[in-house]
Amino acid sequence: MVPRMASEKGLIIERILRDRDSIWRQVVEDRGLGKMTGSLFLTSVLCLAAYGAVLGASHSWLQAGSSAVKLPVLFLATLVICLPTLYLFNLIFGARLGMLQAIALIMVCITVISVLALAFAPISLFFLITANNYEFFKLLNVAILVLAAIVGLRFLTSGMSRLNEYQAAVAAQRAAEEIAPTSPAPALVAASSDGAGLVQSPGVAVLTRPAPPALFLGGSPRPAAVSDGQQASKTLLYIWILLFGFVGTQLAWTLRPFFGSPDEPFQIFRSSISGTFYADIFRTIGNLFS
Repeated sequence: MVPRMASEKGLIIERILRDRDSIWRQVVEDRGLGKMTGSLFLTSVLCLAAYGAVLGASHSWLQAGSSAVKLPVLFLATLVICLPTLYLFNLIFGARLGMLQAIALIMVCITVISVLALAFAPISLFFLITANNYEFFKLLNVAILVLAAIVGLRFLTSGMSRLNEYQAAVAAQRAAEEIAPTSPAPALVAASSDGAGLVQSPGVAVLTRPAPPALFLGGSPRPAAVSDGQQASKTLLYIWILLFGFVGTQLAWTLRPFFGSPDEPFQIFRSSISGTFYADIFRTIGNLFS
């Protein structure tokens, strides 16, 4: 108990990057998730606000302030829109995932994205000062956010896999308990050289093995067999990740500008939402090399 409590102290981002097993264990056990989710939320908002200010600095201080507010709103609004779908996907395929557990898993993902994006902020500022090219600055930061999103979503799939492994281990343990006799006959037990027990009863000798360790007792978890339901749940998770990406990019297009074209006056929102995020990126690439 003492090592576990000690591992859950300190900055939340340090726990995620250095001891992510403690994060998954806490989510699986549904223990203290309210406090942990609050820490994830605060860390994400602060990091995204700081990085949003860097994005808007390419235009003006007003744009920097606007982007500092809109970037956290973008990620959190995407979470609100896509969370019910993830929760229902898991219920359909039998995952015992509570709503707060789902929120905690996604907030871990968003926190990793936000902290990693902030880590790239000095590089972004360097090219803003030295290159002073709007198209290049936009593409550079889009690439940074895509890279951060890939790493963050990898954390989400890792946490969901750990949750499925835990549930498979629990199901196997319950099945073993149902098969085992509740009132065994008196028997003599002798220990073999490999740690197994040789149960000797009149006319019967059965070799028994020690019970497998729990999933989270330190070290790597024991691999569990992947059922058809778990495989389908994993497939739906990847579909959900694609959905999360499409919703996020379209919402970013709706909430634009985040950078602010130097040829246009400051606007909190564009008056027209025609077009798509992807068409704008391809147009920016064409302008950069033209």
